Amino acid sequence: MIDFDDVTFRYQPGGQAVLDRVDLHLDEGELCLVVGETGSGKSTLLRAINGLVPHFTGGELSGRVTVAGRNTRDFPPRELADVVGVVLQDPMSGFVTDMVEDELAYGMESLGLPRDAMRKRVEETLDLMGLAELRNRPLLSLSGGQRQRVAIGSVLTAHPQVIVLDEPTSALDPGAAEEVLAALQRLVHDLGMTVVLAEHRLERVVQYADRVVVLESSGTPDTGTPAAMMALSPVAPPVVQLGRLAGWSPLPVSVRDARRLARNLRADLARVAPAPDSLARPGAAAQPESQLPPAAVPAPRTGLLRRRASRAATRAETRPAPVLQCRRVTLSYGPVPALVDASLQLQAGSVVALMGRNGAGKSTLLKAAVGLLKPVTGEVRVAGHDPAGLRGVDLLRQVGFVPQEPADVLCEDSVRAECRAADTDSRLAAGTTAALLAEISPEVSLDAHPGDLSEGQRLSLVLALMLAPAPPLLLLDEPTRGLDYGSKARLVTVLRRLAHAGTAVLMATHDVELVAEVADRVVILADGEVVADGPTREIVTASPIFAPQVAKIMAPEPWLTVDDVAAAMAVAQ
Repeated sequence: MIDFDDVTFRYQPGGQAVLDRVDLHLDEGELCLVVGETGSGKSTLLRAINGLVPHFTGGELSGRVTVAGRNTRDFPPRELADVVGVVLQDPMSGFVTDMVEDELAYGMESLGLPRDAMRKRVEETLDLMGLAELRNRPLLSLSGGQRQRVAIGSVLTAHPQVIVLDEPTSALDPGAAEEVLAALQRLVHDLGMTVVLAEHRLERVVQYADRVVVLESSGTPDTGTPAAMMALSPVAPPVVQLGRLAGWSPLPVSVRDARRLARNLRADLARVAPAPDSLARPGAAAQPESQLPPAAVPAPRTGLLRRRASRAATRAETRPAPVLQCRRVTLSYGPVPALVDASLQLQAGSVVALMGRNGAGKSTLLKAAVGLLKPVTGEVRVAGHDPAGLRGVDLLRQVGFVPQEPADVLCEDSVRAECRAADTDSRLAAGTTAALLAEISPEVSLDAHPGDLSEGQRLSLVLALMLAPAPPLLLLDEPTRGLDYGSKARLVTVLRRLAHAGTAVLMATHDVELVAEVADRVVILADGEVVADGPTREIVTASPIFAPQVAKIMAPEPWLTVDDVAAAMAVAQ
């Protein structure tokens, strides 16, 4: 179905090869997962399948790419649209209409399908992608995850033979991601469709793949079964990392297989399980055990609980004013409620994760906290100030905000210029932002144009721009979207360091593995309301949807991450 024959590609003639002598054959009805570090060429490989490389990007291509017998050098993307459907990282960049239902129908209109067939396929896709309730919504009113599902649905209505997806679950909540992957599974197994996708969150995808293609920085791929490739891959999900740590062979790629192999490990570590007080995330500041005033906390029945309650009451009495305080905030987009009577506060040094379904109000709460939205009722205070009244350097020094689309804040013609502008705007020493970028994502060149960076690299750049002024409050909207595991680990290190220094971090994220690594508290939103607020371990293990892989594998033992297990194994030996 798809053949790469000795394919080499450079964006600039004579420049570094992004793809280097790639030979690859994918059969009909195969689900192929492309993995690699940020900037390794995954997006380039995908775009070569439908001719965007080189017809749209330019550059120098040698070798041959054929799809369903068509040479992509001879067929531009518009003449491959009936064969290949493509969903890129930024769904908005592919939309051409204003409404959900119109967007689903547009591709079929371009192909000249009969009206009755179009109507039937639209209805099927609305059900398949869980979009029925959104059919009459404007695209601009949707959350990032909802837009992603519409983008995938708009491709499916044309019934292509091949679907290419770049980070298809990056903006989806865990439940929605499972629905999308289940839909792709049905397309592969029931319709014989070939699916090629690149995804950094391998914990969601790798167990469904028939084949894994691993791209190194040289652009030369290795390919094989998921288990074989995960043994060699520089990036791996927690289930594989745990297998490597425990010495399991063959390496498991699913939680089910890992649980069977972990039986003895769970028994061994049960003897050294730490007390709950020692399970706080590294760098996390202590949080109150109750949102109630100390006098309202019920009297504990045991000595241990009494001592813990006493410590909590003491902390409450000495705790300084919160960095962020939201009191009964209500916001809406026209008739659609976004936040309903939502209350939240953050202390200095805390890392709090906002979680919930797409459209639950997470991004809206962040925008209210940075002053982009004014509550209809209630109030928001950042270090005692109304964020809507802060401007310029005063705002930068009080709150940093990384939006869901990081490219929205980039306007210079080079990474170096962006870093210099950030230093100037925040009145920092020259080189401060560039040094932070080198720590978060060292592969990003200062001479590169921001538009030439991968999605993950652009996110790393914006993270550095916002972190550089060291504001007391940092707001992150899906901070790991597009980041590989190495970049995410560097981000975790930065966030821990900020927490130790007293910065309060509030992040809206669907990345349960990131939450397990760095958050000390989780707040769950549903339909704009706060429905749960408590310690990370308590919240994420209460539901399989939000539990990280290690917690599922090691349950009922209290471990959330591979580092947790490694530390326990060291004690057990």
